[in-house]
Amino acid sequence: MNDISPITYKNAGVDIDAGERAVELIKDKVRRTFSPRVLTDLGGFSGLFTLKDYPAAEPVLVSGTDSVGTKLKIAFMMNKHDTVGIDAVAMCVNDAITCGAQPLFFLDYIGTGKLRPETVSEILDGVVEGCLQARCALIGGEMAEMPGIYAEGEYDLVGFCVGIADRSKIIDGSTIRAGDVVLGLPSSGLHSNGFSLVRKVLFDIHGFEINKKIDELGGKALGEILLTPTRIYVDVIMKLKERFPLRGIAHITGGGLVGNIIRIIPKGLALDIHWGNWTIPPVFGFIQKAGNITDEEMRKVFNLGIGMAIIAEPETAKDIKKYLAAEGRGCYEIGAVQNQ
Repeated sequence: MNDISPITYKNAGVDIDAGERAVELIKDKVRRTFSPRVLTDLGGFSGLFTLKDYPAAEPVLVSGTDSVGTKLKIAFMMNKHDTVGIDAVAMCVNDAITCGAQPLFFLDYIGTGKLRPETVSEILDGVVEGCLQARCALIGGEMAEMPGIYAEGEYDLVGFCVGIADRSKIIDGSTIRAGDVVLGLPSSGLHSNGFSLVRKVLFDIHGFEINKKIDELGGKALGEILLTPTRIYVDVIMKLKERFPLRGIAHITGGGLVGNIIRIIPKGLALDIHWGNWTIPPVFGFIQKAGNITDEEMRKVFNLGIGMAIIAEPETAKDIKKYLAAEGRGCYEIGAVQNQ
């Protein structure tokens, strides 16, 4: 029983030293996201964030969690890991801001079979960029090395955010009325949804090479198009909610426009989407044609070029469109609320 050489944790596949090297590689870049409200540095057991003197009559904490999903498979195929962190942040903060909350801080989780400090550092480049765009602090995270759980060279990336809202100013859809207008803010592309279908069509069925340049997509490499990071809407939503009475906000993820917007529509009301009122990015048409996918399925799975929907009273919607145009931002009138 004891006629064996001494076994170490590293022999079993877990390299504690690699984890410590990874922390050293990311410390400085993470500190770029800190605000004066962050009370701790990296390396502790928890992250502390003070709400002292926060300007809200009745502050309410708002949370959100999500992962990048199988979009990570594209990052593995490309061996490119510096954008998926933006996706991790975006999927969380874009949910949190739908009630009008300001994101405060973010934590990430990276699980992998073999921890490679340089890859972790690359992933954190994206997480830090996402936090800077979302104006929130990266106050902690976790790296777990779990041999046998993940395929060679693969990892999972999950995020968690906390935001804050003033209870009297929470946007929950309860004031939505028939006749209200639905505005759509453009997506950057696929965002982080539908990639199981994308991979089935493009790689399993057609066998496309990840670096294949696609004429229909402007001659760009397929992997480059697919890895386009999810757009973060914190800045625009924070500006709009301070200037206009927004009645509802929906983050368009899996389930598409109808499936997500209907979640904030009060009972007794219905949603009328004006399909064709905006330009759908060519990546969606390319995938649809390649997979012979029906319009109904496309509308159920993908955002089709709209990443965030805003519901407002008609006159307010006109003012919002004028404001966004002056800001150089795209905005489409994509539908209306009506009685059932």
